[in-house]
Amino acid sequence: MCFEPALDLCHPRRVYSAAVVGTIATMAPILGPVIGGWITDTWNWHWLFYVDLLPGIAVTILAALLIRIDEPDLSLLKDADYPGIVLMAIALSTLEYVLEEGSRWNWFDDATIRHCAWIAAIAGVLFIIRSLTFARPVVDLRALKNRNFARGCFLPFVTGIGIFSTIYLTPLFLGYVRGYSAWQTGIAIFSTGVASLIGIPVYVFLARKFDTRWLMMFGLALFGASMWAFSYITSDWSGTELLIPQVLRGFPQVFVVAPAVGLGLGSLPPERLKYASGLFNMMRNLGGAVGIAVCSAILNAQTNFHFNMIASHLTPASGPMTRFIAGAAQRYGAIPGSPEAGHLAAVKTLWRLAYREAATLAYADAFRAIMIAFIVATLLVPLLRNVAASPAPASASH
Repeated sequence: MCFEPALDLCHPRRVYSAAVVGTIATMAPILGPVIGGWITDTWNWHWLFYVDLLPGIAVTILAALLIRIDEPDLSLLKDADYPGIVLMAIALSTLEYVLEEGSRWNWFDDATIRHCAWIAAIAGVLFIIRSLTFARPVVDLRALKNRNFARGCFLPFVTGIGIFSTIYLTPLFLGYVRGYSAWQTGIAIFSTGVASLIGIPVYVFLARKFDTRWLMMFGLALFGASMWAFSYITSDWSGTELLIPQVLRGFPQVFVVAPAVGLGLGSLPPERLKYASGLFNMMRNLGGAVGIAVCSAILNAQTNFHFNMIASHLTPASGPMTRFIAGAAQRYGAIPGSPEAGHLAAVKTLWRLAYREAATLAYADAFRAIMIAFIVATLLVPLLRNVAASPAPASASH
């Protein structure tokens, strides 16, 4: 039996709305590579930006005309947290640059990376101080005193890492390692979107019968299992080998995203929601940005590491390498030119093969890192408190 409290998580409309919100949040970046791949191969990449103009203008106009949530209070602009906004923008942008470009420039050996790291740290500290002392901060960090909310914020952060990082890694692997075109890449990863759609009615059915904490735990565990399956990736993988890991990744996405809002925000009093919701919504996007940057750093560092390990075994004492060089040099030597040209072409071919395998091992390392994050998140779910309100009077039951 469900009751009608202020926050009734078992109400069917809340289940449906949570599923819709979760689906939109996950389907958009999944359909993007498919549609974007077709546009890129059919026209060119510039149209990826042009096609957004008309829909963006239409959504902006329709949202202003049709959505009536509350009336704007323009007087709030006078007391808005402008210093907090500036500090947050500086801290996040410089941190993103450090994470994204650090491995390329050997981290703190580069002066720009050092300076940006200092700026990010100072702006971050000032932003925290501002958020804890200002009455109406742009992001209410004081809400983290609520343990349920704090844990609930961590889960969307991990979800953002998983969803956006895998969307980044899989097309990158197919494009650079397998040599797929943009359209072929979109088709190869489309199974993730199909699995997500299949998961929606299953979640809606189960959410009306079971505690959403356990559904979220199931989703996180299954997502982690998909990362474990991805960690066995080889340079021969194509859409066929990627099918099962992608289904395991796509199906539980609504289980991961939909319950997070109720479990995280539902434990806060209504007067805190409008400030704390900014922090909650930021966490998934921040997780995606940090996840992509960290995965990029892993790819750069681990590709070099694995390449050096492979190259250390490619010596004249290696029989397979010697036979490969001799055979390849003979084939390339048949082309008009000097014998040295054939040998050089054989060495370049060996280098490309070694780099391809090193890059593939680096992708596997990145997937394992994401898997670890989901293991931690899965173990954290049982610590969340169910936020369903206390039963209302008998007259309110339905």
